[in-house]
Parts: sequence; C-alpha cells; structure tokens
Amino acid sequence: MVEPNADEALRARGTMVGLVFGSMAAQAVAAAARLGLADLVGDGERTAAELARELGTHEQATLRLLRALAALGLLAEREPGRFALTLPGALLRTDRPDSVDSFVRMFTDPAMLRAWERLDHSVRTGRTAFDEVFGKDFFAHLKENPELSARFNASMSQGTRATAAALPGYYDFGRFRTVVDVGGGDGTLLAAILAAHPSLRGILFDSPEGLAQADRTLRDRGVADRCALETGDFFAAVPPGGDLYLLKSVIHDWDDERAATILRHCRKVIPDGGRLLIVEPVLPPAVDPSVPALTYLSDLNMLVNVGGRERTHADFTALCERAGFILTEATPLPPQNAFHVIEAVPA
Repeated sequence: MVEPNADEALRARGTMVGLVFGSMAAQAVAAAARLGLADLVGDGERTAAELARELGTHEQATLRLLRALAALGLLAEREPGRFALTLPGALLRTDRPDSVDSFVRMFTDPAMLRAWERLDHSVRTGRTAFDEVFGKDFFAHLKENPELSARFNASMSQGTRATAAALPGYYDFGRFRTVVDVGGGDGTLLAAILAAHPSLRGILFDSPEGLAQADRTLRDRGVADRCALETGDFFAAVPPGGDLYLLKSVIHDWDDERAATILRHCRKVIPDGGRLLIVEPVLPPAVDPSVPALTYLSDLNMLVNVGGRERTHADFTALCERAGFILTEATPLPPQNAFHVIEAVPA
C-alpha cells in the first residue's frame, strides 16, 4: 500500500471517526423522535427554552440536543437558541404522509440494536445473534410484544412508501386478474397497486400480527372491496387463486432453505401462465460504489437479527430454480429506490 500524505491520512481518520460516531448520531435522532421535537417545532421556529418548558426537559441539555440535530442537518439554528426544521428533519413529524417517525423508532429500538453488539459472534459462527440475546427468534419476539409488533408494522409501511409510489406504474399489473401479496403486512404496497389498477383484485396474506393494521390501510385507499385478507404461515402454504404472486422484502428475511420453502409453496398454487414477482435489493457480484452502503448494512442486519441475507442476481437465479421457477428479468426501480423487480415464471 502506498503511504498516504498528511491530507489523505487526516481524511482517512475523519472517515473512521465519523463511522464510529454514527451510532451516537442515530441515538440523537431517536431521542428527537421519542420526545416529539419535530411536531413541536412544526412549520415555525422555536427556542430551546420554549421546547424545554413544553417537554419538561432540562433547558441546557435540550439546547445541546437541538444543536447536535442542527449539526446533523435535521434542524437549522436561525439565530442563537432558535431552531427550525429542515426538509430531512420534517420527516420526523407524525402528521406528514411521508413521516419516518415509526421507522426511526423501530430501527433504534433495543430489539433491533442489541444483537448488533454481537455482530462479531454472528460473523464467527454464522448464527443469528438475536436468537441468543433474546432466547427466541425476532418474529416470535414481536408476537409476544404487540406494541412492538405494531411499531414494526408501521415502520415497514413507512419503509415501503417509496416502492408503493413507483411500482404500480413501473410493472405491467394490468395483464393479471388477482395478485397475492405474500407477507404483505399492512397492505401498503398492495393497496397502491389495486388503486392504480381498478380491474385487479388482491389477496393479502400474512400472520395475524402482520395483518393487524391491514383493514384500515385498505379502507383508507378505497380498495377493501377488492382485497381479501387471509392469515396463515407461508412456511406451511400460501393461498391459491392468484395469477401473480408478489413478495416484497420477504425472501431476504430467511436463509436459502427457508426462502426456497416459501417459493415452493408459491409454485404449488401458481398457474402455468402466472408470474412470481420478488421486490428486493440485488447486490452486484462485487462491491460497487454506486450501490448505497445501506444495502450492505441491511445484509448484516439480516445476519444478526433474522438470519436472512441480501442476494446477488446469481443467488436469486439459483434460488428460483431450486423452487421450480425460472428467473426472466431483474430490473431496478427508478433512481432513489434501492429495490429491483425480479420476475420469474414457473419452470
């Protein structure tokens, strides 16, 4: 390796220190969400003293948090001690349709973070650290904690909105009669597809916990009359009756054997002319600077928390073949969206 000059060495150190302090930045954002700061600031400007009085918090400590959030780009300090939201900071408001408040709260919750403290254990063993930290798997933990499960569902809904906005007009759903959304949660994606394609019917399939908020989502989008809710376990079976089977952010939760089991159940019920649609990130064969680092961090999150993985095109091809499908195409959704649309047909 060529020895760096002084400027390069300083930048390298700054990069490393910034990465190490990243977890502290996340906790500052989490504190802002838990305190409801963005809702209190709203469209105007508020002083640290005003916010501390309303929150019942320590005034100087509140000012220090606000200044840290300003340094992170979530607030702007218009004059000493007076703050306004920036565009990213406004995403923490709970009254916005594009709010990420639940997403922030979920991904900074101890249930999501404690296993990360044992990432090295997962790397050494290949085992999911969450199971050893909590004594059960991630989804069993959610099932035993209804409030956390509801937050997880809300965070998945918020994380799906960009895909729900892009996918209905990107893929030709109009050639199908019934789409079955396997593991579709509260129905954010399926509701958007049905709203954009009035002739289409849907079946939303998930566990009882996953579907807990689905009826409201479908009613709010005006598509409840065209969508059936079915509960069950996709490791046992998936509902028949569709000519398009959709799985968004499901396969990456599981190892190859369990992922193949889910796809085999889809293969058992899909008609010969039907299609399988997997919506997930696709890793390049080698690390590509154009692929956000978040995708690789998501891969590690799958390792430590749920036991799944992100996959390359070759991985998806092999997985589909293992389950009786032939992968026909994998195309990225429009820029600023991390997902690909992976289509497969019955072999």
